[in-house]
Amino acid sequence: MGEPARAPLTRTARHSRIRQILTAGPVASQTRLADLLAADGFAVTQSTLSRDLVELGAVRVREGDQTVYRLPNEGPVPGLRPRPAEVDDHLARMCQDVLVSAAASANLVVLRTPPGAAQYLASVLDRAAWPEILGTIAGDDTVAVITRDPSGGEDIAARLLSLGGNP
Repeated sequence: MGEPARAPLTRTARHSRIRQILTAGPVASQTRLADLLAADGFAVTQSTLSRDLVELGAVRVREGDQTVYRLPNEGPVPGLRPRPAEVDDHLARMCQDVLVSAAASANLVVLRTPPGAAQYLASVLDRAAWPEILGTIAGDDTVAVITRDPSGGEDIAARLLSLGGNP
């Protein structure tokens, strides 16, 4: 009998494990989170972990007599008020960094990114929770955005291009 199969130690796998840890219970410090990740084979530096938490949208909130990390998109977070400006700022930075093109047809928008960036852009767009967007589907370098309005694709494509600095 061999060792159990381990998940690959990719950035995506690390993000998934961080989500699981933060959803499972309170984590009060990055040091504790790093220890929990290390127990699963994820050796991370403090700067990588800090960047991961920002990318995942984790925030520190007060629970009782301590502050803990929580993910706002993982259900209600006590004491957290939505900050749409910060979410839109994050989406704008992502559009500037990875959005190559946006094309629309009816209620569909096709976003192109460099290889490997589509799922991350889709995740940030999902977290932005624009009411006119029904959902996203991401591949490796392409994101399909479905709008609620049967003719809303052009507006969303223009808005995303504008956020990215491409009028």
